[in-house]
Amino acid sequence: MKRRIIATDQAPQAIGTYSQAVRVGETLYLSGQIPLAPETMTLVEGDVRAQLRRVFDNLSAVAAAAGGRLADVVKLTVFLTDLEDFSMVNQVMAEYFSAPYPARSVVGVGALPKGSAVEVDAILVLAGS
Repeated sequence: MKRRIIATDQAPQAIGTYSQAVRVGETLYLSGQIPLAPETMTLVEGDVRAQLRRVFDNLSAVAAAAGGRLADVVKLTVFLTDLEDFSMVNQVMAEYFSAPYPARSVVGVGALPKGSAVEVDAILVLAGS
């Protein structure tokens, strides 16, 4: 099956050897996003709530570049440097998602790129491919 690389300047550019997203058939695999502002490639200021919002905005921009939206997400993986932020993940997700919610894992990690407190990757299923 053919792979199609998805890229947009509305989300941070890759900071390594990876693509923002890869589409295979109806499935879209979004690489992990940290809370970088696309215009400056610097971490957003603020608490974990602000960081989570930037991450979901970045994921939304990449999904849109492929013709999708966050409502198409079937699986999220959330990486946190502090699992005390777990409840904040639920609060912010409620701003971006509605029931039925995607499957999700939350993983505690020792560190993330650029000192971020959060990273999220996603898998979407796009209709009409």
